[in-house]
Amino acid sequence: MSGQSVHGVSGEEREDLSRAESAAIRRRSIRLLGELVRPVRGRVALAIAVIVVSTAAQVAGPALLALGIDRGLPAVVEDADWAPVAVIVAVYAVAAIVGAVLLSWFTVLMATLSQAVMLDLRLRVFAQTQRLSLDFHESYTSGRIISRQTSDLDSITELLDSGLNQLVGGVLFMAFTAGALILTDAPSALVILVALLPLAVLVRWFQLRSQAMFRLSRVASARLIVTFVETMTGIRAVKAFRAQRRNRDEFGDRVEDYRHVNARVIQLFGVFDPGLVLIGNVTVAAVLVAGGIRLVDGQLAIGALLAAVLYARRFFDPMEEMAMFYNSYQSAAAALEKISGVLEERPSVPEPSEPLRPETVRGELVFDRVRFGYGGGPDILPGIDLTIPAGQTVALVGSTGAGKTTLAKLLARFYDPVEGEVLLDGVPLSRLRGEELRRDVVMVTQEAYLFSGTVADNIALGRPDATRDEIVAAATAVGADPFIRALPDGYDSEVNKRGGRVSAGQRQLISFARAFVADPRVLILDEATASLDIPGEREVQRALQTLLADRTAVIIAHRLSTVAIADRVLVMERGRVVEDGTPAELIGGDGRFARLHAAWRESLV
Repeated sequence: MSGQSVHGVSGEEREDLSRAESAAIRRRSIRLLGELVRPVRGRVALAIAVIVVSTAAQVAGPALLALGIDRGLPAVVEDADWAPVAVIVAVYAVAAIVGAVLLSWFTVLMATLSQAVMLDLRLRVFAQTQRLSLDFHESYTSGRIISRQTSDLDSITELLDSGLNQLVGGVLFMAFTAGALILTDAPSALVILVALLPLAVLVRWFQLRSQAMFRLSRVASARLIVTFVETMTGIRAVKAFRAQRRNRDEFGDRVEDYRHVNARVIQLFGVFDPGLVLIGNVTVAAVLVAGGIRLVDGQLAIGALLAAVLYARRFFDPMEEMAMFYNSYQSAAAALEKISGVLEERPSVPEPSEPLRPETVRGELVFDRVRFGYGGGPDILPGIDLTIPAGQTVALVGSTGAGKTTLAKLLARFYDPVEGEVLLDGVPLSRLRGEELRRDVVMVTQEAYLFSGTVADNIALGRPDATRDEIVAAATAVGADPFIRALPDGYDSEVNKRGGRVSAGQRQLISFARAFVADPRVLILDEATASLDIPGEREVQRALQTLLADRTAVIIAHRLSTVAIADRVLVMERGRVVEDGTPAELIGGDGRFARLHAAWRESLV
């Protein structure tokens, strides 16, 4: 029993599961990287060819120096023949120029490749986060999404912009240098081979420790961003509840965690970098001593010895850059894993494979044995049957948690039922294309979110091709026209973040105008008048009576005054309809709605 957990899974099984999951994540990340590189593979091949030629030209320098010393200088001294030296110098100059020019070209090629890949990836992440269903966004905090689009993508950009240059250039440089050293002086190459053993131990030690550190760094960075974004997003609540000190302390803890992780990463480099320098210097000294002995014995020319020392010294030059690449790689690999995870998510409300469309969209709504609960939790709607005829205005009332908003979300197909179907004119909502459903069914919530842009742009959100006359007519109908015209530029006034230039009630009126411009067959109002004062609510109610004509409407409201414009009232309790009738019928009875209405009337006295 020592190796068995309370859940019946042994430690070895959990480790195997973890390894399997890690391997699956790596395969997913590699697959994503392949998809991103595939469209630009031609330019990748060109970049590889350019860096190969550039590296060969750079590595040729010491060999040419050896040739000049051992062949060119004796010709000058013995025969006064400058031709060999002149040729070698010319070749050296050409090789240097070619290497520099091609290296510059390679840098530009890699930069353009990086931008092309990152443009594709940014668009994919943005499109995917919009495509995913509401349950993803309700469980995946906005700060984490922002972290995917900012710090994670920045890490990948850093890898593509400079890290790959360091890796490809470094690997090729070391390979070409080793090859040139073998051709110049094979015994010196054996010294390099021996030096590779402690070098491999040092690199492996660095890999094992830095991998964990860089993952911790990404987690700490993401938590830092999440805390900052959520604090700034909820700044009104922060100020209202005087939570600045608590948030400052929490943010300080996040900063301290991030600092601590980065300090541990720096400590790794504090051992790794000096270790590289030590191995490199000892290797150069060994090459010099071994070569010097053979030089004295006449087994090695002085030019060849100089070339061997230069190659030995230059062999280790890329190692530090490659270590920095590993830094970038670890950070980018962790980021790519997270981004590939987001891209692998599938909408819980998918597009239909075989879409249908009602012959005529009239607006009849039917709940057929609908059961629903959030995320596998308890049922909010345990099994509801309901029919709302086309053109009828229905008010949903009931206590908090009764299932009113859940029913509205199912109508808008933000979620799909666990069992049963919601139908529009006889067609299940799951068989309608998303764009058609959004055109036929529009939901106005209590949170009237306004986007950056003009007032007119916000009103035309659901119908970008709406004319200015249609926009003004919709605003006039809901009573928003007077305050809009009073803005500095009227309908062309810029709306600040979240509509900061207008009041909550005015934002709600703009959202009403937005819904009416969209002209849906079904309109859902979820606590949509909660931000309006009494005069504003009465003005909107008068507009609603005209604008809801010949349109199916579902109104959810705690204010019973809003119910007055409804043709029918449904009282919900624990996910079930417990009362159903006209406002007059229910008020005249002795049920729950009658008691709610009586209490509301008394509160007005």
